Amino acid sequence: MADNLRVVIAAAGTGSRMGSKLNKQYLLLNSRPILTYSLDVFENCSIVDEIVIVAHANEIEYCEREVVKKFGYKKVSRVIAGGKLRQDSVWAGLKSLNKQTSYVAVHDGARPLFSSQLLMALLEEAKEWGAAIPGIHVKDTLKMVDRDNFVALTLDRSSVVSIQTPQVFSFKELCEAYENAYEEAYVSTDDAALFEKYIGRVKLVAGEYRNIKITTPEDLTIARYLLEM
Repeated sequence: MADNLRVVIAAAGTGSRMGSKLNKQYLLLNSRPILTYSLDVFENCSIVDEIVIVAHANEIEYCEREVVKKFGYKKVSRVIAGGKLRQDSVWAGLKSLNKQTSYVAVHDGARPLFSSQLLMALLEEAKEWGAAIPGIHVKDTLKMVDRDNFVALTLDRSSVVSIQTPQVFSFKELCEAYENAYEEAYVSTDDAALFEKYIGRVKLVAGEYRNIKITTPEDLTIARYLLEM
C-alpha cells in the first residue's frame, strides 16, 4: 500500500523504578497489561499496516503468549529481541520492517493513553515534513543547574516542550539517520534527535496531556484515574 504506516513499539524497558520484577509494559492497568492499550490504538487504526514489538530477549515468549495471542492482535507481525540501549532496540525494529515501508511510528510501550487522532495528525505532518513528534508546552518554570546543583540558567518556558511518542518519520530517512548515528557512535534516547542531527527539521504537533509515560507507581495511579475520566 502506498504511504503505508508501520509501527515499532519499544517494549524492552525494565520495571526498576516501579519496584517490580516484571517489566513495566506488562504490569496491569485496570486488569490489562499496559502494553495492550497502545496496541489497541494501532490495531484499530486503519492507517496502520503492521506492528513490530521489540521486547527484552527473555520476554519474547511471554509477550507473544500473554499479550499478542491472548488479546488477538492481528497486525503484530513479530516480537523481536531488543538491545542494550533503547536506540539499539528501535534500530532492531526498523531493520525488521520491509524496505517498502513508507512511514514508521516509533512508540514507547509504557505510554498507554494516546489517541488515534494524535497518530493521524502526526502522519499528516510527517508526509509534509518527513518527521513529526507530539509535544506539550511545560507549565512549570525550568532551570538548568550545574554539577553542584546551583542554578546556572532559567529557561524561557514558552519555547520549551515536553516530547512524547508516538513519533512518525519517513522510514527511509529515519533509517539513514540511524545508520549515520552508528557510524559516528552517536547515542540518543530520542529518535527525533537523530533525525534532527542527520536529516533535518522535525515538525511539532500538539501532544496530549493524558499521554503520560508510566515510570513510577504514582504514574500507574494517575493512568487509572485518567481512564475513569
